Amino acid sequence: MNKKIKYAQVGLGSRSNFFYESIIGKYKDKSELVAFCDTNQTRMNYANSVLMDKYNLKALPTYSSDNFEEMIKNEKPDIIVVTSIDRTHDKYIVKAMELGCDVITEKPLTINECKAQKILNTVKNTGRKLRVTFNYRYSPYNSKIKELIDNNTIGKVNSIHFEWLLNTSHGADYFRRWHRDKKNSGGLLVHKSTHHFDLINFWISSTPKTVFSMGDLMFYGKENAEENGFNSKYYRASNNPLAANDHFALDMTKNERLKALYLDAEHEDGYLRDQNVFGDGINIEDTIGVLVKYKNNAILTYSLNAYTPYEGYKICFNGTKGRIEATSLEQESRMTNVDLFHDSKKIISEIKVFPMFGKEYNVDFEMKEGGHGGGDPALLEDLFGTPKPDPLNRAASHYDGLMSILTGIAANKSINTGNPIDIDTLLKF
Repeated sequence: MNKKIKYAQVGLGSRSNFFYESIIGKYKDKSELVAFCDTNQTRMNYANSVLMDKYNLKALPTYSSDNFEEMIKNEKPDIIVVTSIDRTHDKYIVKAMELGCDVITEKPLTINECKAQKILNTVKNTGRKLRVTFNYRYSPYNSKIKELIDNNTIGKVNSIHFEWLLNTSHGADYFRRWHRDKKNSGGLLVHKSTHHFDLINFWISSTPKTVFSMGDLMFYGKENAEENGFNSKYYRASNNPLAANDHFALDMTKNERLKALYLDAEHEDGYLRDQNVFGDGINIEDTIGVLVKYKNNAILTYSLNAYTPYEGYKICFNGTKGRIEATSLEQESRMTNVDLFHDSKKIISEIKVFPMFGKEYNVDFEMKEGGHGGGDPALLEDLFGTPKPDPLNRAASHYDGLMSILTGIAANKSINTGNPIDIDTLLKF
């Protein structure tokens, strides 16, 4: 019998169960979860309650973040799964590899070039493996676009226009939690757009060369609330009558999981998950435009808005033999945010090819069960299961993670300086 791979997980927030429930559930025959680590004991207790109540398993050992190294020495995991706050990814990744572990990390890999250099140096020095979990690569929709481009359907891709829309539920959520501070998340250009910039790198098989960007906080925040008549009269929403009729308010008392993970855990660290999106203290952009030149000479125009009536994206590729137009509607806006953690997204996607000298046609592809049209289960199988040979090479390495965040990091610098930024100035390979 093959020896099970031992995993420990650090960071037990809302995204964490995507990984640990897969390890102890579908992949339990190949995998063993040995410990939890977090800054907050209440959140670790909640994760253990899921193991005990849902899977009839024993509680795992728990370690505070200060005892991360002790956890590795005591529990001897083979792989560390990192799902902590973005600004701490580098700390856990580097220490885990130095202590002989491989790492699987949520995106983004990290938030700035200094932390990125530290991770890159550690990979070189230790020879350990580092995977970044880009689930969008595995969506049948995005995989089909990759196939079309790889098969020379429109020839050499010269330009791309990519518009990403975050609605007033999902988009707003980044402005009420820790992401609203760029020191934690790198802003949406790093935290969220890492997905999008990775897709471009993946689709056109190239990496960024030069980045220019503009962006600002134009909808959320107190100043915009006063100008547009939104409710800025409360600091946090839960159990607050001042927030009762605000479409943007998040009352965690109405969501059992949010209450257990965050409201009940506040006494330990003071973290508030339900801050007013029209309050003070927000220093990330909600309206962004980016221009990127790639090493293969392709040009990207990219737009991100975080307050639109529906969520999804539109992308167009112009090539030497034609054009691809693709749209994906992922979610309509909702009037309340109490059901943030739902699995009822209906993705409506279309891909159309316009040959240079022929009639346009729609491209068929099969959406499957699971998140992101079946992309999430495919990613998990690649991480914890028995992956099959993949001609699209969707598994993302540390290099892929670096290339995706460097576009966003350069864009942040461009916003601050007003100048284009050369990617080669950010990192020494």
